[in-house]
Amino acid sequence: MKNIKEGDGSMSKVILDISMSLDGFIAGSNDSQKQPLGDGGETIQSWLFSGDQPSRYNDFFNLSSKNREVFDGSIPKTGAMIVGRKTFDIVNGWGGSHPIQGVPIFVVTHEAPETYLEENTSFMFVTDGIESAVQQAKEAADGKNVSIGTASIAQQCIRASLLDEMHLHVSPILLGKGIRLFDQIGTEQIKLESKQVVDGSDVIHLKYRLLY
Repeated sequence: MKNIKEGDGSMSKVILDISMSLDGFIAGSNDSQKQPLGDGGETIQSWLFSGDQPSRYNDFFNLSSKNREVFDGSIPKTGAMIVGRKTFDIVNGWGGSHPIQGVPIFVVTHEAPETYLEENTSFMFVTDGIESAVQQAKEAADGKNVSIGTASIAQQCIRASLLDEMHLHVSPILLGKGIRLFDQIGTEQIKLESKQVVDGSDVIHLKYRLLY
């Protein structure tokens, strides 16, 4: 794979930060606005709500002490996010206010919506591909990291050798079916360097660096 990041001079890392089941699903089947995580998918993210300590950045999340340390640790390092249009539509643009506020979100889509809610979150719609989205997000991040939180965008970044790290929060469940994280990533082998393993409450936090 050709790493197209070489020579761009950016200090930003592109990081996949996502919860998943042990068998590799990030959501169940039949995801929709009524159930954004699909059938049974809420168990994948239950670690975000299973504690008694609110996040320092958003009290929507209540975590254990160890899980809060992991979750809160990434937020001040994040300068932009990239999501796909399907995710944007399913969560209805987070009602115009993403849970991690103050961070611009770039939405990769074939066509920008005519109308959408925008309150505390700045949305930019990118219609010319993942490379353009990453470049724009890095510029907006101003040296901080670019966070990826959806399977389709992660897959596109991996195929284009644009993903630097993966921060995976693995829940102790075999979901059986749903939306897989690592579908359609190409056929070339990609080695990973383990950076961190944290045994959290009802979740294992893993960090890897991709070695293209």
